[in-house]
Amino acid sequence: MALNNFLFAQCVLYFLAFLFSFIAFVPLTENSNDFNGKCLLFTEGMWLSINVTAERDRFTVEEWGPQSACRFSVLTAILSLLAAAVQAWRSLFFLCKGHEDSFFYAFLNLLASSIVVFVIFIASTIVSVGFNMWCDAITEKGSLPASCEELQDRDLELNLENSSFYDQFAIAQFGLWAAWLSWLGVTILAFLKVYHNYRQEDLLDNLIQEKELLIGKSSSRNSMQEEKSGII
Repeated sequence: MALNNFLFAQCVLYFLAFLFSFIAFVPLTENSNDFNGKCLLFTEGMWLSINVTAERDRFTVEEWGPQSACRFSVLTAILSLLAAAVQAWRSLFFLCKGHEDSFFYAFLNLLASSIVVFVIFIASTIVSVGFNMWCDAITEKGSLPASCEELQDRDLELNLENSSFYDQFAIAQFGLWAAWLSWLGVTILAFLKVYHNYRQEDLLDNLIQEKELLIGKSSSRNSMQEEKSGII
């Protein structure tokens, strides 16, 4: 019963990790298409007047963010998506068959989950920090009357589609951080599984030693009884 509960909890967390990774992956790819492959994260720019008598300003990008930041975020979402799908199927299979991982495979699962948690944490931090820098740039660090969310409804005249960038990255941030929490829960369960297996193997070794001692004592008693019977 305890094994079934453990595997069921793993299945739920893997399913959540898959769902949240998908939620993060879709808006990240949509934004890449809307911005024609240009990376919004860590982008620097400023508002400039078109001419002296102009009533409206034009946002000018000084330097687009590094492509590696956006690509790393997308690849991390894909990695989390695939890993969660494979592990969810595997846990569900074990749950239906009533199988249990060995100590070695439980340790490998802990190692893999720890790596995924670390990678998703980096990607989530990159997306959050990079998007905040973009919002600081287009709002001039909050000095403009319009917020970052409101500016997505304004044509920034960058020859790209910017009508949904705030919604896209708000959803992407939620998906990545939620996926990170799900994988963190998976890692904690994996650690408990390794610890449980270690304690079981340690207990098994102690039982084997006790059995050997008992066998040794019984054999010594039998030999003493044989000697006594021989003397008699």
